[in-house]
Amino acid sequence: MKKILYLILVFLAVSCADLTDLNKDVKSPTDVPGNTLFSNALKNLSDQLASLNVNVSNFNLWSQYLTETTYTDEANYNIFARNVPDYAWREYYRDVLQDLNRAEMLIGDETPSGVAEVAAQANSLQIIEIVKVYTWDLMITLWGDIPYTEALDIDNVQPAYDDALTIHKDLIARVSAAITALDVANGSFGAADIIYHGDVAMWKAFANGLKVKMALQLADVASEAALVAASITAAAPGTFASSAENAVFNYLSGTPNTNPLYEDLTLSGRLDYVAANTLVDMMNLLNDPRISLYYDQNLEDSLGNVYYLGGDYGHSSAYGNYSHINTAISQDPTFGSALMTYSEIQFYLAEAAARISDPSASTYYDAAVTASIIEWGGTATDATTYLAQPAVAYNQGTWKDKIGTQAWISFYMRGYEGWTSWRRLDAPTMNMPPTPTEGGFPYRYTYPSGEQTLNGANYTAAASAVGGDYLATKLYWDKN
Repeated sequence: MKKILYLILVFLAVSCADLTDLNKDVKSPTDVPGNTLFSNALKNLSDQLASLNVNVSNFNLWSQYLTETTYTDEANYNIFARNVPDYAWREYYRDVLQDLNRAEMLIGDETPSGVAEVAAQANSLQIIEIVKVYTWDLMITLWGDIPYTEALDIDNVQPAYDDALTIHKDLIARVSAAITALDVANGSFGAADIIYHGDVAMWKAFANGLKVKMALQLADVASEAALVAASITAAAPGTFASSAENAVFNYLSGTPNTNPLYEDLTLSGRLDYVAANTLVDMMNLLNDPRISLYYDQNLEDSLGNVYYLGGDYGHSSAYGNYSHINTAISQDPTFGSALMTYSEIQFYLAEAAARISDPSASTYYDAAVTASIIEWGGTATDATTYLAQPAVAYNQGTWKDKIGTQAWISFYMRGYEGWTSWRRLDAPTMNMPPTPTEGGFPYRYTYPSGEQTLNGANYTAAASAVGGDYLATKLYWDKN
């Protein structure tokens, strides 16, 4: 584990008979509190999801919200030149999960005084568990089989890979246990919790939403139908009740605690991205009121009318010729990074109902679209007008297309969720770039090159188990 831990640790005081105290640096701590490591893990997790840096994450390209201006490798699904899988693997294991493990150990070793402190300690440990489950879920839906039961052991540099479906079911059990264990009558982290500031009830709602999400990911796995139904039935009543409960990591105005988007789009001075025609064309077609909230009004016709135009996805697109990311996003260092939202959960519930032809699917769908528009700064009137259009209104006969398209639109700037929604529901139709790596769309990350070198035998077995270590390999939950 590096980053915070090794950055703030100083040289250990050298033991020297009676001069021990003189060798202590009283201004620098030699131990990091568990709460600090929890905060650091949350930031690392959020940074990884929010970043547009092509060395870190390409998902806002892969979900075709944006395309590149000059260097188009990443929009054509080339993640190998920059070893992007290696970076993500390292971030999730080392800078998120390892920090969470260490935070759990340190907090668990504390000796609280009084009933309230004991309860707060127990709640904090359960919240750590929930964030772990969220992170593991990202990893198995990104790679498939990964090291799990043998992972994070510094004495085992060649951990075996676990079956991803088995991990998935274990994660549902783990989050279920955490939901039961949380005590909403007591506190937890307090200020160290950058998302909910120690509000245990909100973490319980988040955990229920996570359970719904993970259950829906298995909806096309026939063997897990009973688990899917039971999980959604149990969790749905306890998840978010409104957008006020959204799980958002709130950044600060000063570096190094600004949103990575601000660093990538403003501080860098680079002009690497424009709107992709995939999303802009869809939003123009549907008269989507969010288009002016997603993209800047940087284009005008000869009569002074604003219009929106996306560059052809995967092709070189001159920056000045196309719509840009809205400056309310790109130039705001405090722009929040959402880990989960009310609108997202409503889309999941709409899908769950649609799969069994439950009429409530339409209600959930309308609530999801409305919440997304309002979350982005639109109005309820905008939503009503939008939903009244036949091209937008819910239709049970085309539920996958309706829910898939609207969920994908709503996930703008949450590239991983947008790409995953498309992978699960096969909607909307994506544009094929001109020179796609492996000749088609990506459905997973390949394993890191370092695993091939350092953990070869286990890597080879895992690659075979998932169906080949290729971008085009569909994972266990995406076979249909």
